[in-house]
Amino acid sequence: MSLITMPTSTDATDPQIVTRPDSTNRRLPLLLLSALVILFDRLSKNWIVHRIRPGYDIPVIPGVFRLSHVLNTGAAFSLLENLPPNGVRIGLISFSVIAALIVFVLLWRTGRTITLTSVALALILGGALGNLYDRIRFHHVVDFLAVKIYHYNWPDFNVADSCIVIGACLLLLEIFRPQPTEA
Repeated sequence: MSLITMPTSTDATDPQIVTRPDSTNRRLPLLLLSALVILFDRLSKNWIVHRIRPGYDIPVIPGVFRLSHVLNTGAAFSLLENLPPNGVRIGLISFSVIAALIVFVLLWRTGRTITLTSVALALILGGALGNLYDRIRFHHVVDFLAVKIYHYNWPDFNVADSCIVIGACLLLLEIFRPQPTEA
């Protein structure tokens, strides 16, 4: 008859102690949020491409909001659009890849729990990858949301841009949110 003994060591470095995976790891749901952003971005851009010709628009709220079809070869909000297209495209692709990698690493580090920061990073990652896909595959990004408030026309944007901006605003809220003080 054999006698089974349980290890009595409580040392975390003891190789006999098996640690269970952290049950609070929320990386998968956060990466799924990024994937949903990419999916909604692709679906919305495909819908626009198949229903509105480039340069045209459909009024949704007359004088305030319309769906348009703009081929943006520049950066966010059509910045750098007047520079040589290949240089801008390669620069934006390079920047987007580096930014997406940095955001992914930050998301991986903070993604064990769902926080304002991790949700913000997931939104930013999804938006960056959504626009990166367009730049690589089509050499432009489809922008289609057009807003006019009084005499100010906001540059056309898309779902990916919206998620990047929402994520950035969430990060700002997190930065400026009062931190609890330890008593």
